[in-house]
Amino acid sequence: MFIMKQFVYVSHPARVVFGAGAAAQLGAEVSGLGAKRVLLISSRARGDKVKAMARDLPVVDVFDHAVMHTPREVVEAARMMAKAANADCCVAVGGGSTIGFGKAIALTSGLPVVAVPTTYSGSEMTTIWGISEGKTKKTGRDPKVLPRVVIYDPQLSLELPPAVSAASGMNAIAHCVEALYAHDGNPIVSLMAEEGIRALTQALPKIVATPGDVEARSDALYGAWLAGSTIATTSVALHHKLCHVLGGLGLPHAETHAIVLPHAMRYNYGAALRAMKRAEAAMRAENAPAAMWQLEAGLGIPMKLAEIGLKRMDIERAARAAVEAPYPNPRKVEFAALVELLQNAYEGNKP
Repeated sequence: MFIMKQFVYVSHPARVVFGAGAAAQLGAEVSGLGAKRVLLISSRARGDKVKAMARDLPVVDVFDHAVMHTPREVVEAARMMAKAANADCCVAVGGGSTIGFGKAIALTSGLPVVAVPTTYSGSEMTTIWGISEGKTKKTGRDPKVLPRVVIYDPQLSLELPPAVSAASGMNAIAHCVEALYAHDGNPIVSLMAEEGIRALTQALPKIVATPGDVEARSDALYGAWLAGSTIATTSVALHHKLCHVLGGLGLPHAETHAIVLPHAMRYNYGAALRAMKRAEAAMRAENAPAAMWQLEAGLGIPMKLAEIGLKRMDIERAARAAVEAPYPNPRKVEFAALVELLQNAYEGNKP
């Protein structure tokens, strides 16, 4: 008989509007917050489209310089703009990096954030923030940064290139995998994590094959929602630690997560067997690390850390950084084993 263990589950308040065409509700959602002075946040590439989407909002200024890894100097510029405009709300439209700028502003100002994600990072459902400075990235958790409203509209992701979609989705899958073996996990989060893996692993190949498949895009957003919700209430482990270290070295966020994930799963397999069996059930596979690697290989995205900018001489440096300040992990974090893991990820070897 299964005996339910004791656990703590924290539910974060958020309003989610989901479905094709949901972006049309943006004005009503902003109005519902009582906002009168909106700071619009986007990347430069999406700037014109985001402005057109927000034409009926009470926008007082536009910050369209969102970039990857939320560098401190750019964050400070965004914070100054929000203050100078006397903004009372941030509307962030874009991927995890763009939403990260909204979070960074909220961290020091308490301004409510409305997030309209266009990728599958899941960041919009978490209290996690991250700011990079030099070659290090500082992360933390604070309820102030959790978006008050999240609008998921699969139509906004139709123009997201297949490779970018795939890497973003793999990033979300990584959240689910680590939630399954988090030291502070619980049965509720495990249900969401397993379902998130199922939804994303089924949706991503369809998106790559047919980028205009709205149903597959909807399934991927659903999986991303679940993925973000899992790490919102649990700790992350070795995989995320390595990716945070590599991000500090300038590697692209989503692609790094995609490449490292199968190798981190192999590292933890024997120490987190129950979690891996749940991942295998979600994927309908016999070996979770190998199946995850095979999934990635079919998505047309980079398979080697060498392809996305890691230098071989930085492998030991990254391993040492992870060992010196490890996140809680099912298996002990050891230098030699991490060097081997990173070498395999560097070369793209099948786990």
